Amino acid sequence: MSDDDYSATVLGSHWISGPPQPQEAVPDRIEGSVLRFGPGVTASMPAPFPVTVPPAPERRGSGGWRRYTLAAVVLLAVLSYLGWQRFGPAIEVRDVAVSTDPQGPACDAAADVVAVVRTNGRPGTLTYRWLRSDGTHSERLTERVPRGQREARLHLLWTFRGTGTYPAKAELELLAPGQRTAAVEFTYRCSP
Repeated sequence: MSDDDYSATVLGSHWISGPPQPQEAVPDRIEGSVLRFGPGVTASMPAPFPVTVPPAPERRGSGGWRRYTLAAVVLLAVLSYLGWQRFGPAIEVRDVAVSTDPQGPACDAAADVVAVVRTNGRPGTLTYRWLRSDGTHSERLTERVPRGQREARLHLLWTFRGTGTYPAKAELELLAPGQRTAAVEFTYRCSP
């Protein structure tokens, strides 16, 4: 640009006349029947389409717990059954019987004395000892009874030696649970 084209009046003219006025905006195409420009629809203008608000869904406040009631009842029943199985009534002794071969043992042999303890089928431990008519007795012995087993067999092997006849008596003393006794008598015979 040359010095001849320079004019301070032309450059500063916007100070006098103000900023240039915006021209009206023209859309490049028109679709539909309503065309609006600007910040949006004002509150006084009606909406171009019907506005409907759907009703809020009904809340079933008390119905939600019903869905889980059956599951909760089944869960409580299972937990109660398992608790009863685990911590329910303890083992109970129903009957005690002691037996052996009524003929007695052969010469220099052992008599197998068997005590049959009948229970209620609950798991637990039997505590007992054997008392013999020769004045000896065993230490305190224990027998674990598993769940579902309704009978425990307790054995005493009593060995005899020598010739002669000996009337014998073996007694089971059940110490726990409860106290019970049962005995059997037999005779050892050995001829020379």
